[in-house]
Amino acid sequence: MFTKKTNIQNTKSMKILKKKPLILVAIILSSFFAKSQSYILNSPDNNLTASIDIGQDITVLLSGYGQKAVELSNISLETSAGTIPVKNTRVRRATRNSVDETVTPEIREKAAILTNRYNELIITFRDRNSITFRLFDDGMAYRFSTNIKDSLTVFKENLDMSFAISDSVRFQASGSFNSAYETPYEHRAIFDIEQGKLLCFPLLVEKQNGLKVMVAEAGLYNYPALWSRGTGSVMLTGTNANYPSKLRETGDMYGLNQVVETYDYIARVNGTRTYPWRIFAVAENESGLIDNNMVYLLSEPNAIGDVSWIKPGVVMFDWWGKYNIYGVDFKSGINTETAKYYIDFCAEYGFRYFLFDDGWSPHDNILVAREELDMEEVLAYAKEKGVDIMLWVMWHSLEKQFEEAFDLYEKWGIKGLKIDFMNRDDQPMVEYYQRVLKKAAEKKMVINWHGSFTPRGLRRTYPNMLTSEGLIEFEYNGVSDYVSPHHTNLLPYIRMFAGPMDFIPGTMRNATKHNFRAINDYPMGQGTRANSIALWVVLNSPMTMLPDSPSDYYREDECTRFIAKLPVVWDETRFLEGKIGEYTVMARRSGDQWYIGAITNWDKRTMKIETNFLPPGNYRLEAIEDGVNADKRANDYRLITRSFAAGEIFELNLAPGGGWVAIITPEK
Repeated sequence: MFTKKTNIQNTKSMKILKKKPLILVAIILSSFFAKSQSYILNSPDNNLTASIDIGQDITVLLSGYGQKAVELSNISLETSAGTIPVKNTRVRRATRNSVDETVTPEIREKAAILTNRYNELIITFRDRNSITFRLFDDGMAYRFSTNIKDSLTVFKENLDMSFAISDSVRFQASGSFNSAYETPYEHRAIFDIEQGKLLCFPLLVEKQNGLKVMVAEAGLYNYPALWSRGTGSVMLTGTNANYPSKLRETGDMYGLNQVVETYDYIARVNGTRTYPWRIFAVAENESGLIDNNMVYLLSEPNAIGDVSWIKPGVVMFDWWGKYNIYGVDFKSGINTETAKYYIDFCAEYGFRYFLFDDGWSPHDNILVAREELDMEEVLAYAKEKGVDIMLWVMWHSLEKQFEEAFDLYEKWGIKGLKIDFMNRDDQPMVEYYQRVLKKAAEKKMVINWHGSFTPRGLRRTYPNMLTSEGLIEFEYNGVSDYVSPHHTNLLPYIRMFAGPMDFIPGTMRNATKHNFRAINDYPMGQGTRANSIALWVVLNSPMTMLPDSPSDYYREDECTRFIAKLPVVWDETRFLEGKIGEYTVMARRSGDQWYIGAITNWDKRTMKIETNFLPPGNYRLEAIEDGVNADKRANDYRLITRSFAAGEIFELNLAPGGGWVAIITPEK
């Protein structure tokens, strides 16, 4: 027995000794897979580099022009299937691609042709989920893809963004996710942003040497929009609105269906899908922000087919203008006579759309017009005059009467809707946007979103989405001084990065800083007449609304006829000069004509504009500039016309809050 036992022990010892090399190999392999797996991705022009490590978690160091732009960490999804990717995940494969192509936008909101050039790295994990990185010459983006058979609940998406202690941030804050993205821009040191402070996208980080990092989102569908929170340090964290469980059902109609309570997750999705792109654009200067097209390029292509019926254009709307009509023989308001007056005006000046704004119907029944408005007569009159009609609707009213409303509006011949007061960007609301845009396309209607989140790429997927709010625009002049020339010199560099915006330029009621007053039912614009018209070129929107009543524009016929010559879509955009918050000079081309808009903040400014971007030849200049007394009377302007040769330098003298706008036509 003793001998046998000894033999057994010896045998076990031998087996253990034999297994030791295998154990050592396993330990070595385990250590190898526990170590981070590193990848380098360069931009096509080699100015940007992303150093990507897959280890305990995913970290990315994005560098450009000799310095760190941003460091990302804790990149993951917390889901019902576990954390994606799992800690210390193993990489199954890494695939590299390069793309260099041109994209032709269905709607030429900025240019007729866009360059889409990037290097791509797709990292697929052992569980077959993946993360894709794309590095363009002007920024980096990443997105997750999951490959899970069943549906998936996403509890949280994690993203930590670390910047330098000397960096500053320009952003809009919000008190909650019930937001219309309509707060003034703040400018703070990164570490000065309080713990938990909620920040809208896009947000702009500025470094002391002038390098800029824009954080934005693209490719949003069936998922909540991305926000950020402050931490009181150099880090910002990503966050999303939770999925609503209870909505407000009583009270003010304008605030109905806002979120009251939520579940503990942000989204319920198909297990096999891609997720929105997280964008980190890098620009050496202001020009790099204007020229960037990453939000559009990273979003899903046209999903509605034929777009020949989509007509960009100018919109007259009757929100406050209907109460500011004069020199007529009828009582103005929401009635048949006022509507015909607007339609006559649109027909005379060639403006495509007239929009019935809030008040044309009861809020709780958008299938009937108010008694004073003979809709059948008005629609027939508009058709006769060649003017298209749009309607304003409250989003939740449309939701309740969805099929009936779209069928009726199609029967009426309505060409577009302005949908308002969503003030949310959680998953059900994003899906509502998609559902409306798809149905509107079926009915051949264009959409203008108000009370909306900033563009996240839906306009590429649904080109009938011509514009949206998601900013402080002209309307706020009625209740505040927010829409200052400083503010309008922030918009091209921050909000416009995301996409077109319905700012509503071109008021004829102009005020100096000293004379401005906020009058709710008769708003005036801050800055000069030339400034208000120049905004048409500086800012872009394929659907551009005019703020004043027809009476005001009839009175200012010279300016109105000038505005009527300005396009709303463009073949080319060139940033000529500018500085965030101070001044902006933009040139845009439509066909063989060029248009230049220049605006300044409340500082008087002299600048020289070179015209060497023009092809050689002689040109005709038609421009509106600040009058000699525009610093005291903001509506003072001068219309000039003359010939010049390409390459000539224009000297501009802008009054405080002033502007300059020009139409340049080749001489035959």
